[in-house]
Amino acid sequence: MKNNLLIFAFSFLAFPAFCRAQSAPDFKELLDSAMVWDSELKMQITQNKLTDLDGHKLKDIFLPTLELSGQAGYLNGTVRLTSPEINLAPFINIPEGSFNNNVNVSGFSGIAKADAKMLLYSGGKVKYLKKAIEEKKISEDILIEKTKDDVVANISKAYDQLALIHQSKKVLDESKKRLDINRKTADKALGYGLITPYDHKKIELAQATLNAKMVEYEGKKELLLTQLYILTGINKERLRMIDPVLSPLELLSSEKGIEERAEVRALEHGITAADYKIKAERTWMIPKVQLMASAYYIGLYGSRIKTSENVIPAVPALGYEGAKLDWRPTNINVLPLLTAGVGFKWEIFDGKEGKHAEETAKVGKEVLQNKKEDALKKLTLNLANNQTNYDIATAQITLKAKEKELAQNALIQAEKEFRYGMSKSSQLIDAENDLEVVELEYQNALFNQRRAGIELMRSTQELDITKLY
Repeated sequence: MKNNLLIFAFSFLAFPAFCRAQSAPDFKELLDSAMVWDSELKMQITQNKLTDLDGHKLKDIFLPTLELSGQAGYLNGTVRLTSPEINLAPFINIPEGSFNNNVNVSGFSGIAKADAKMLLYSGGKVKYLKKAIEEKKISEDILIEKTKDDVVANISKAYDQLALIHQSKKVLDESKKRLDINRKTADKALGYGLITPYDHKKIELAQATLNAKMVEYEGKKELLLTQLYILTGINKERLRMIDPVLSPLELLSSEKGIEERAEVRALEHGITAADYKIKAERTWMIPKVQLMASAYYIGLYGSRIKTSENVIPAVPALGYEGAKLDWRPTNINVLPLLTAGVGFKWEIFDGKEGKHAEETAKVGKEVLQNKKEDALKKLTLNLANNQTNYDIATAQITLKAKEKELAQNALIQAEKEFRYGMSKSSQLIDAENDLEVVELEYQNALFNQRRAGIELMRSTQELDITKLY
């Protein structure tokens, strides 16, 4: 019983995944997979991580730092001492150089040092740089929105191309059915002598042409499936199950303007970031203050301190020759040697380096302002162009629908006349080709109108997939 329950539970959980693996992906699944799969989007997200790291680095700049250093080695140093003239006449008169001596210190030395520092005040530079990075991060996030819209447009185009191919296949299938029926009629007419063998061959040629179009269709379909696989990573077996249908886009008037475009908003935040960068560079003239503390250890081991001459003068009257210094202490240590305090740095004149950095930041802001002005002009023209293209594409759908209706009526009439021997096969084939061309043009008109509608929505940053599928 317990095993049966486990099997049932496993089946219950696995069944939805199995069904999903066997079903055709809808547009939302294609889009979700493309968002994860898109290389440009992944690179932008990775680049944003570097901006985040810059922000964390600025936050940590006020944290204290501790540095340990040390060294060990052999020390050998000599100090030469020469006495100056001492003239305290009439009591003392010692000429210069009366006492000359060399003091030599040798041994193994060890030095250790610990330095602690903490920035207390940066002159406001860190504060402004932090705000500049925040604005830069917002700008990069907005540009990710644009990249996501690009992904939507690419997937939508590939999906609609697949729908166009599917609709084309249906048109070709209908043509094949009609040609098969007309081929039987032509066979009978040839047997009764109502048409010539030449007329009969035209029907065969039309069928061969249609078969060639079928082969072309399969090649285009395979190419589109490969493109969708590259864009989404979904296997072709599931992609083959997609059977989309083209329908016109019905758009309402735009609620937003070109000011909502990602490029414009990103540039606006970039300009704000440039303002903070200018303020940060302007702080070069403000003193910076930091807290400092150090601890030292100095040691001398196996040392020897000696002089070249006597440090205790000789006494000839007593037969005393004097004595040199020759001291061998076990070790000499200085511990601890502590220093602590507050230091400041004030660059009163830095060779105009700070001024040049400020001017460079101002030029960077001016470049961004020029880019924004240029973008607004181009986007205004782009909006007007896309609106015109959408209106024309919508009108083309109505036109092609009418042409399709006329071609259908013409083919019905041509089939009747051919069946009763009132027209040649060439007229029937022409009518068949006309209908096939118009039907394909109608599907192309739907495709073009959808493309124009999507570009129109993108003109004002109003791309909404709920209006697409």
